[in-house]
Amino acid sequence: MVLLAGVLIVLALIFGPSLWVKFVMSRYSSQLPEISGTGGELAKHLIERFSLKDVKVEITEQGDHYDPIEKKVRLVRENYESKSLTAIAIAAHEVGHAIQDQQGDKRLATRTKMIPVANMVARWSVAIISMSPVIAIIMRHPMPFSVLFFLGLSGFVARMMIHAVTLPIEFDASFSKALPILREGNYISQDNEKAVSRILNAAALTYVSAALADILNLGRWLVILSRR
Repeated sequence: MVLLAGVLIVLALIFGPSLWVKFVMSRYSSQLPEISGTGGELAKHLIERFSLKDVKVEITEQGDHYDPIEKKVRLVRENYESKSLTAIAIAAHEVGHAIQDQQGDKRLATRTKMIPVANMVARWSVAIISMSPVIAIIMRHPMPFSVLFFLGLSGFVARMMIHAVTLPIEFDASFSKALPILREGNYISQDNEKAVSRILNAAALTYVSAALADILNLGRWLVILSRR
């Protein structure tokens, strides 16, 4: 019973945030006639309003995000074309990242530099962990396995470092940039402000879900490797 309760708690911690994010985004995705423009239109307007040099807006299939390398706010088609609270909140959030970029936010710059390195290390770590027992058997020596073990885990550590840097950036884009912009610019009514806060909170917590998933994956590999 205790084991089952522990498993349920772990599953709730890992999948709970992701399910909650999807629920919140879906709940406020209905078209609202009082909203004057789509998410894409709002993003373009805010880029012009804040004079964000060379920043463009485009539709993507890879999830809503801001690309600091190409200077592009990318929105999924639903948010780009929709007049919903979710669409305008996400659009403002991503423009918030563009504002961070223009302001020279060191956290964003650090994250941008870390991502390609962390992704490369993560890819190699999976391959190293998978091959480490075979390499150890071939070389007939325990040391290579130990070295490869720690090298392999470095990929997960690198990804967690990215999450640690990302979370403050996300909350800043949501609550220091997007929400004040929407509130002070009268883009949302007072009645909708609470809902928009929930959406912006969900946008930031997307990365909490990803971080928890990585922690679970790390634990899984530790269990597998400890049995060998």
